[in-house]
Amino acid sequence: MQLQNATVLVTGANRGLGLAFARHALAHGARKVYAAARDPSTVTLAGVVPIALDVTDAGQVAAAARDCGDVTLVVNNAGIASVGGLLAEDSVAATARMMDTNVYGLLRVSQAFAPVLAANGGGALLNVLSIASWLSAPVLAAYAVSKAAAWSATNGLRNELRAQGTQVLGMHVGFIDTDLTRGMDVPKLAPELVAARAFEALEQGASEVAIDELTRQIKAGLSNEPGIYIDFQR
Repeated sequence: MQLQNATVLVTGANRGLGLAFARHALAHGARKVYAAARDPSTVTLAGVVPIALDVTDAGQVAAAARDCGDVTLVVNNAGIASVGGLLAEDSVAATARMMDTNVYGLLRVSQAFAPVLAANGGGALLNVLSIASWLSAPVLAAYAVSKAAAWSATNGLRNELRAQGTQVLGMHVGFIDTDLTRGMDVPKLAPELVAARAFEALEQGASEVAIDELTRQIKAGLSNEPGIYIDFQR
């Protein structure tokens, strides 16, 4: 899937990684970029088409698919995170909130736009996953549940969309310097670097990409005995 002349929809495009995806797409030849956000007035990037889209709202998702019928690439970027372990008093409610955005939101958008992509030649989905798809630590345990589910959903979508020629790229990455990681004292990647590497993998026809060295090391350790995820405590 090439960015040149693509029509791109980015969810959660008003800030952070979503903004970086929209900016990079414009700078590298996309014909049009729909910048989706719950409040489109917060989209300030020149050159994009702001649209209202809350991925937890099935009606808004359906409307976006009707109104953006020329899309050839969907970037499922919208996501939320909250800290906390699975035994915390509010963990079930917190996990449910993150599942609704990080998993069900991804599925709502993918289902709605699958026929659009098919009508436009196949196109692609780029799903923003995480190193937390493979690891769980107490500080982000509930978030990890949602990202592990999103990884599985991405793999399922790839299988089901293969027949219509839609590329599905799962992007795994460590901590990114965005509002989502504010206050976390960990090494962070620049959103612009992440977007550039993700789009590079997309244009190479990849199905999965680990953006940074730490994520590549974790992926390589999944098949260890014991697996790297067994006693991970960071």
